[in-house]
Amino acid sequence: MKEEIGSHTLWTVPVLGTVHADTVLTTWLAMAVALAFLAYVGASYRSPRADRTQTVFEGLVDSISDLIYGSLGRGGEPWVPFFIALFVFIFFLNQFGLLPLKELGLPFGGSPTADLNTTLALGLLVFVTIQIAAIRKKGLGAYKHIFTPPAGAPEGLGGVAFAIFLTPINIIDELARPITLTLRLFFNIFVGELLLFVVASIINSKIRIGAFNLSLAVSVVPFAVQIFNTFVGTVQAFIFTLLGIVYLSLATADEH
Repeated sequence: MKEEIGSHTLWTVPVLGTVHADTVLTTWLAMAVALAFLAYVGASYRSPRADRTQTVFEGLVDSISDLIYGSLGRGGEPWVPFFIALFVFIFFLNQFGLLPLKELGLPFGGSPTADLNTTLALGLLVFVTIQIAAIRKKGLGAYKHIFTPPAGAPEGLGGVAFAIFLTPINIIDELARPITLTLRLFFNIFVGELLLFVVASIINSKIRIGAFNLSLAVSVVPFAVQIFNTFVGTVQAFIFTLLGIVYLSLATADEH
């Protein structure tokens, strides 16, 4: 099956218009796998004896919980399930690119996070959730820092002028957060799939340089690329979750 990098199967949906069908289907499949995994982990706790699954997952829970408590204090406890679910979901989205589903002729496959639409939706989800949490805690005072001069700024009219000068920069900084989340995740996963596509193209092209068979020589590279992509997908899921926690702590932190 011939495939072009960045190509998608398209659906035309009323109101929404054209959507990437393969991304939607793969996202729902990843969601089902993530839910099945969490259900399996939950069921394992019915056993009075801790097994390997519990041990591994509790290590993940403890790591994310420590990050949340370190940033938000004890008040961050309600956010633990949200960020654990976010990490697990993004992890499975990233790793679906390892499965040759499209190569088998299926109408879905690849990493949904290699599609900018998916990472943008995830970035906006975290951004909007944080804004709601900040407003619930502080009201419109959650945006006071945008218009307030920083510590050490001149007093009087000088401070006011300084605050006015910094306000557009502060607004850009606030709006750049979902963009940072979106592009960081997208490019890291997309480049991994692009690298695998390039290597596969070299192998399929049967390239020879004199007596040297380049295509044969790089035939083992996809295995190394897949291992690398697995590592990158895991790290990027963690970084996305970590940045979400940091942005939430900045938005809800008490002023001193």
